[in-house]
Amino acid sequence: MLTRLAIESGARPGDRVLDVGCGTGSLTRPMARAVAPNGTALGVDPSAEAITEARRLTMLDNCTYSEGRVERLDAPDDLYDVVASSLMIHHLPGERRALAIREMVRVVRPGGSLMLAEFRPPSSRIGKRLIRPFVSPEMADNRVDLLTAMVRDAGAEQIEDGYVRPWTYYVRAVKPTVSVT
Repeated sequence: MLTRLAIESGARPGDRVLDVGCGTGSLTRPMARAVAPNGTALGVDPSAEAITEARRLTMLDNCTYSEGRVERLDAPDDLYDVVASSLMIHHLPGERRALAIREMVRVVRPGGSLMLAEFRPPSSRIGKRLIRPFVSPEMADNRVDLLTAMVRDAGAEQIEDGYVRPWTYYVRAVKPTVSVT
């Protein structure tokens, strides 16, 4: 699934990638492989323990990790070719989700892409009842249908969405290029 998300992100060799809310680097490593040999992937997460584990698990020269928060990314505007996030948005309180997405759009370069992947809960009542004991309440009631509007409101365009079976929904978008008049 994560290799498929790296492909869907549009990351290409030579790109500079940021993985926001990287945890132990499960998406960061496939992104680093997608941009090799000359590209780089940086994973950011607020958990020092997750960053330590990500560093332990990673044996790629072009893949690094740093502590940081999505609401205040330590990066200048327009720095990354691709900004990705997998299974992170649902951890944020509802009012902070739009802020986080705006911050991700801020650091992606014009013409660069944003990829958000989230757990897609079952739509049936029976499916929800069956999965609820195995996932957090945030995941069981995850409103992935709101992601597209939040991405659009953050200023991205060319929004596409899709599914990576069985439970992952993604939104991919492009930051508009600035037109010079």
